Amino acid sequence: MNYYVYILRCNNNHFYVGCTNNLKERMDKHKRGKVQATSNLLPLKLIFYCCFLDKYLAFKFEKYLKSGSGRAFLNKHLV
Repeated sequence: MNYYVYILRCNNNHFYVGCTNNLKERMDKHKRGKVQATSNLLPLKLIFYCCFLDKYLAFKFEKYLKSGSGRAFLNKHLV
């Protein structure tokens, strides 16, 4: 099974980082306002995603992107 780490740009120009095993379904939930963390930040734009074969590596990368150094990496290389 594949796992995806993704980055959304919210309407306030902040970024949301998430991880899922079904990117299409997760994006549909975001766009319909069914994800509490982003429901008041619509519209959203998917600006980056990457695929992992190992879910633990995916969750580790998501956690990294949410850290201070990970945010710096995100801003410099991914967005």
